[in-house]
Amino acid sequence: MNREDQEFLVQKIRTQYTEKEHTQLDALKELDAKVKRPANVFAYIFGSISAIIMGSGMSLVMTDIGSTIGMKETMAPGIIIGVVGMLMAIINYPMHKGILASRRKKYADQIMKLSDEIIGEK
Repeated sequence: MNREDQEFLVQKIRTQYTEKEHTQLDALKELDAKVKRPANVFAYIFGSISAIIMGSGMSLVMTDIGSTIGMKETMAPGIIIGVVGMLMAIINYPMHKGILASRRKKYADQIMKLSDEIIGEK
């Protein structure tokens, strides 16, 4: 390993142990994450629940699990449960967009002010 490679590696390791200065760009990134995180968490959780519900309905229709739990007729309840899960999955994206739009509206002034300060510095 030549001298330049060693110096680069040393600098790379040193930067991991030095405290970073908290800049306005870091604050802007944190604020952006604060806007997006609740909408994303909701979409992941609601989407997972809707997939489980839809899968449960499909299982009732396609397998003998209904007879195992004591149901005589599983076709109609399975279709209804599957359609409910499918509708939940379909409305997940519009709900995500709505939550995100309301959060963006709520934090727009702060983000614009901070981004204007950052752009003004350059």
